[in-house]
Amino acid sequence: MKQTVLKIHPDDSVLVALIDLEPGDRVYYDEATLLVTEAIPAKHKLAIHDLASGDAITMYGVLVGQAKQLIPAGGRLTTFNVIHATNRFDVHRSTYSWTPPAVDQWQHRSFMGYHRSDGRVGTANYWLVVPLVFCENRNIEVLQTALIDDLGYGRHRSYQHQTRELMAMVQAGRTVEDVLRADLEPTEQSSDSRRPLRLFPNVDGVKFLTHEGGCGGTRQDAQALCGLLAGYITHPNVAGATVLSLGCQNAQVGLLQDAIGERDPHFDKPLFVLEQQTIGTEESLISQALRQTFAGLMQANACVRQPAPLSKLTIGLECGGSDGFSGISANPALGHASDLLVALGGTVILAEFPELCGVEQELCDRSVDAETAGRFRDLMTTYAQRAREAGSGFDMNPSPGNIRDGLITDAMKSAGASKKGGTSPVVAVLDYPELVTKPGLNLLCTPGNDVESTTAEVASGATVVLFTTGLGTPTGNPIAPVVKIASNTTLANRMPDIIDINTGTIIDGDETIQQAGERLLEQIIGVASGIIDVAAVRHGQDDFIPWKRGVSL
Repeated sequence: MKQTVLKIHPDDSVLVALIDLEPGDRVYYDEATLLVTEAIPAKHKLAIHDLASGDAITMYGVLVGQAKQLIPAGGRLTTFNVIHATNRFDVHRSTYSWTPPAVDQWQHRSFMGYHRSDGRVGTANYWLVVPLVFCENRNIEVLQTALIDDLGYGRHRSYQHQTRELMAMVQAGRTVEDVLRADLEPTEQSSDSRRPLRLFPNVDGVKFLTHEGGCGGTRQDAQALCGLLAGYITHPNVAGATVLSLGCQNAQVGLLQDAIGERDPHFDKPLFVLEQQTIGTEESLISQALRQTFAGLMQANACVRQPAPLSKLTIGLECGGSDGFSGISANPALGHASDLLVALGGTVILAEFPELCGVEQELCDRSVDAETAGRFRDLMTTYAQRAREAGSGFDMNPSPGNIRDGLITDAMKSAGASKKGGTSPVVAVLDYPELVTKPGLNLLCTPGNDVESTTAEVASGATVVLFTTGLGTPTGNPIAPVVKIASNTTLANRMPDIIDINTGTIIDGDETIQQAGERLLEQIIGVASGIIDVAAVRHGQDDFIPWKRGVSL
């Protein structure tokens, strides 16, 4: 008989509904039987026993909420009868012991990557065109228009033919109702024969990072932006960069050069910096930028993929559009893949600090020393305090989509989100936008916002990002492939154009968490080698949002 509910941890006071449940249904767990007292949609939670007002609610073995009123056994947990609650945490002397998973079958495996002079290995080979200030965004867009299509890097999907069909309907005098009911032809895919061949076959693309920063705001904003951009310019997936500066902005060229030097004291990639107020006319600026970018692309094209051990991989762990299954399928599967990679000597980055709320004690206890645990405690405490001062505490983190699909408190969401980090020790805690330097599990302070966090993980060195989603999120990144992992089979079938891997097989009973994690690791190797082309890359989903150190959940 197919399992209908799941008790995640022996100490839990709730069950997760794996299918839609109706009043009067009987569910079975731990050799016990529970009568369902009201409709419980799949992904939502039902009480194992009566919960009185003020009673603690536990999931994953941790406190995730508190009952606001009586919730009868078999009743549904909602935002009306549950409030966010977490336990206090602090740094204690850790006795954490980790047994790495068996990795014999991958011990001698490699991926095909781009080797850089600083010893890091990229999974892609891009050229960057970067503005130091938003005033240069238009010039960046002019360069993008001049370069992309003719160099063979144009996006493969176009909806222009649908626009032409609609134009023809309007010109023919058709009604509004006709237009709304129009059965447009499917989107045409540009064939390889219709796209120009790449002039630089070893360069994966030219990427343009527009943003709204660089001036105004605080000096700290400018410093953080330069640190973030330096993370991209020195990134192993990047061969070199063209930087446009206006000249008078807060984010001065010197700040960027200092940040580059901090990350790579022996930086030797081609880097061209052009300042518009010094050069003069737009025509002169664009012409010079084009010449220098072509010269840089010629140098970048000389780099080719070569074998590298899996220990050279750096993986960013991310979730977005989470649902009530994320914490029991996609995230723990990703956690097992993370543990496998750490056991192989690789590096993983777990970010989104608002979504670690409630599991702080576990992460402190897993830290390799008191200093590491203390830094995590301090960053979490400061972030939470600033959020409260702005009137938007961590308890306000779950989105309407999260709540609709079963994640009704931030602690409940966090307890499942943290499973992406597996069980390995925390070797370092980084503040935005620091560079990761230690192999193993690293914690990076970022907001929970999908794009801000993904942007930051890549700046810290992630060469591939694994992104779990239960609702469907198209987030990508300009220079690192973002692998989309569905928590449920329904999503994977409904949005196959953005989903790369389905771990709903765990919910369906067709696969264990360990099997799914091993499958993920194989996918990582294929993506890192350039063999597997992920959906976000195919669609040109180049999301890039710097985090201004205000409150963003």
